[in-house]
Amino acid sequence: MGLDNPVHILLLLIVLLLVFGARRLPEMGRSLGEGMRGFKESLSGESSRASLAAAPAQTTEPAPATIALSVSEQRVAGDAATHANAPTAA
Repeated sequence: MGLDNPVHILLLLIVLLLVFGARRLPEMGRSLGEGMRGFKESLSGESSRASLAAAPAQTTEPAPATIALSVSEQRVAGDAATHANAPTAA
């Protein structure tokens, strides 16, 4: 009466998919794996520096650049914001 039955495992996976969604499940699996790996390393006493030296350096992508607005575009945007916040006459 445990998770040894494939139908129970399938039902559990369907419920997880419905609750968390398809995008979130791989992220959760990755973070769970990293946590378990870190826990095992801390129990065995291995230095994380040795594993970091062996792993290739990860590069982060720069954030997308903001678009500079010309003076006329800034005025139009400012006017639209001013008119949106202006009180309307009933």
